[in-house]
Amino acid sequence: MDNINDRKPLLGMTSTELKGVVAELGMPAFAAKQLAQWIYQKGQGDISRMSNISVAARQRLAERYEVGLMPPLTEQHSQDGTVKYLFPTRSGQRVETVFIPDDDRGTLCVSCQVGCKMACQFCMTGRQGFQGNLTATDILNQIYAVPERDRLTNIVFMGQGEPMDNLDAVLRTTELLTAEYGWAWSPRRITVSTVGLKKGLRRFLDESPCHLAISLHNPFHEERAAMMPAERSYPLTEMLELLHEYDWTGQRRLSFEYIMFGGQNDTNRHARELVRLLGNIECRVNLIRWHTLPDEDTLREASPERMVAFRDYLTHHGVRCTIRASRGQDIDAACGLLNTKEKGK
Repeated sequence: MDNINDRKPLLGMTSTELKGVVAELGMPAFAAKQLAQWIYQKGQGDISRMSNISVAARQRLAERYEVGLMPPLTEQHSQDGTVKYLFPTRSGQRVETVFIPDDDRGTLCVSCQVGCKMACQFCMTGRQGFQGNLTATDILNQIYAVPERDRLTNIVFMGQGEPMDNLDAVLRTTELLTAEYGWAWSPRRITVSTVGLKKGLRRFLDESPCHLAISLHNPFHEERAAMMPAERSYPLTEMLELLHEYDWTGQRRLSFEYIMFGGQNDTNRHARELVRLLGNIECRVNLIRWHTLPDEDTLREASPERMVAFRDYLTHHGVRCTIRASRGQDIDAACGLLNTKEKGK
């Protein structure tokens, strides 16, 4: 028998690809639907336990394929219930995933890349540099192998990496999560975030019904570019022109993420510009507390009072705004910190 590492993973295959697998192995055509049910609906990671497939067929299948589930390597638990996991990838790297419980909701923050090319000033992942794209198998493994899988109500692509820079894998993943033959989730339970990449954003908007979150963080071009180099190749104003072409009054939601930094993007001037830019588009602004990074002395937290005043100004001027509850501050909460710490060991 081949080494298990040489077997192809079934997790991440579409219905059409699973039909090709069963045809290749001489299995009946209906076995493709059975495989999809075992993998995506039941989350079964062991081919030998797929009991409605014949023993002989399971043996042939296991010689060439595996489901591809891999458990987390390590985990950190916060006092507020947040859990941060470090998962292996099939290429031998590691990536972070965060489970966030909140009453009857369970949100999973998944990664789509190892490292990131965007080099945002405030992000530890960006400081790691880009180390590779995750496959749909790697992304789905974070979802299916997380111990809290049965408690999940929402998935957000807000972990390590830029989703629009690995769009093929992200779209394949969301297809498998929402397809009738897959997990059959509503796309309204999935949010994909981006700093704004021109080459991928329109395609995402045309091909995916999932919610969209824009990492904004500063409404002024030069200031945003200093924080987020992607602003120079695709300015926020151009991004907003594109977003205005789509209907946000239906079920798909548009939100803007805004980490608040004391004295840098939390002034009345910034609030007024946000109202000017966003006042005529249906959206929500989420204000986020800054989680301090090691060796970062140029950014500081905005005061709670300033965040409340900022929120109230936007809300009073017609822009829906909330302050996101800060979670996991007693563990390595910021994206990339756990992976960086493990590499340091």
